[in-house]
Amino acid sequence: MGIWQRLFSGMSLRGSVLASWSLRDIRAFVFRRQLSGAESENLKQRRTQIMSRGLPKQKPIEGVKQVIVVASGKGGVGKSTTAVNLALALAANDSVGLKLTIRPQLLKESKAIGLLDADVYGPSVPKMMNLKGNPELSQNNRMRPLLNYGIACMSMGFLVEESTPVVWRGLMVMSAVEKLLRQVDWGQLDYLVVDMPPGTGDVQLSVSQNIPISGAVIVSTPQDIALMDAHKGAEMFRKVHVPVLGLIQNMSVFQCPKCKHKTHIFGADGAKRLAQSLGLDVLGDIPLHLSIREASDRGQPVVFSQPESDEAKVYLRIAVEVVRRLPPPPE
Repeated sequence: MGIWQRLFSGMSLRGSVLASWSLRDIRAFVFRRQLSGAESENLKQRRTQIMSRGLPKQKPIEGVKQVIVVASGKGGVGKSTTAVNLALALAANDSVGLKLTIRPQLLKESKAIGLLDADVYGPSVPKMMNLKGNPELSQNNRMRPLLNYGIACMSMGFLVEESTPVVWRGLMVMSAVEKLLRQVDWGQLDYLVVDMPPGTGDVQLSVSQNIPISGAVIVSTPQDIALMDAHKGAEMFRKVHVPVLGLIQNMSVFQCPKCKHKTHIFGADGAKRLAQSLGLDVLGDIPLHLSIREASDRGQPVVFSQPESDEAKVYLRIAVEVVRRLPPPPE
């Protein structure tokens, strides 16, 4: 007997059983099914009430107008380098040498920018921003951010030794992130750029549910493996109702410094295809360039140390695209 015959045979058997029932039996069966459906609906409503009660209410960070999170589905795609240079680009104005062609008034005035390193296990901001030392405490017992290149920075890397691993379980990490969000005296900031840890775990969920986020930027290389996780990251932010401003395609192309031949080491236009499938825009393509890596390792990000370079101008254009897509700041 084939599979289709077995399926139809089972249906006819159930039909014959129902046919042998009395009208009273059928009515009782239908009533039980209706009661079960009503109970199921009540259970769903009850579960929704409990879940909504358990979610924390979003509370703005004191003094911060807008929060921009820079995220990635996986590590190793240049997310922290992008976050640092984006923060510097947001703080820059048109005097840095870039002739802005898209609404130049957006970056015409210098802005007050903060940079929060939310990667508790692998903080990178201290090295990239050339910062060391412990934060001082303000009069209201809050940590003061460390300042360099005009950017106010806070990171777990300021609170532990550089070579000391943070061996914590999830609850301790959540507590640390809460303190980095709430126990820092940021002053008055136009934008706070948050360098998120890779993935779609507890930290991402906690940050998204605790503070209002103006927009998320997803960083990925064009490689298929990275794009799979970038897709998950974008969908996660959508589920928690955080606007995704767009994708940044990092390490998009390598140009040989000698022969000038261009090679797409990680593939070509992968982020563009992903953006199209998600209904998003690509905010910019960042090349795989030696100067970006060397500048970051020296603690002198390329936007600050080489503002006239083509690499810096890419970040500056991305900053314009990010600001253009942000909602108006609260009054």
